[in-house]
Amino acid sequence: MSTGGPVRVIAIDGPAGSGKSTVGRHLAARLGLRYLDTGAMYRSVAFAALRLGIDPDDARRVADLVVAIEISVGDVVLVDGIDATIEIRGPEVTRAVSAVAANPEVRAEMVRRQKAWAQEHGGGVIEGRDIGTVVFPDAELKVYLTASEAERARRRTQEAADLHYEAVAADLARRDRVDSTRAVSPLATADDAIVVDTTGRTVDEIVDELFAQL
Repeated sequence: MSTGGPVRVIAIDGPAGSGKSTVGRHLAARLGLRYLDTGAMYRSVAFAALRLGIDPDDARRVADLVVAIEISVGDVVLVDGIDATIEIRGPEVTRAVSAVAANPEVRAEMVRRQKAWAQEHGGGVIEGRDIGTVVFPDAELKVYLTASEAERARRRTQEAADLHYEAVAADLARRDRVDSTRAVSPLATADDAIVVDTTGRTVDEIVDELFAQL
């Protein structure tokens, strides 16, 4: 449903493993809003590039690709009609997504699509890396979730039982470095964001805290 007017957006940013997706889904349910995982959108682009044999570091070819592909992100993720829900979370896409997300033309197209999604759905709880700083700087509530490196690595290891803790921790450090230092829309905390450390806290505790801010 398109509102055509102002939309209600709750922006949740933070590094990998900080709890954005879990908190975002629960907060959206509490507020009766739709939920959008923008990271899945960038992963979808990486998936499409790899599937077509395009080097994720080939900025020109990836930029040409991103304007042509169809992406539907929800409980099921479709990329040009292909169910990529599981594949976009795999190690190959995870290794490629930072390069894809650093591409300025990819980011411009994703931001356009994210704004269109919010307009179509009357707003929502939207999570990513640059939602409160770039995509929706006027969001009703901006949240930056963080957690200790050990906690983030532990969560990721639980999600992928075939991965070792040390390997996950190293990959998180690499992604933090790339996401925080890229030239376009780096991972950063909005000046007016509420910073919440999720280490050792339950989802209900965090959602209650954020709900109280609205």
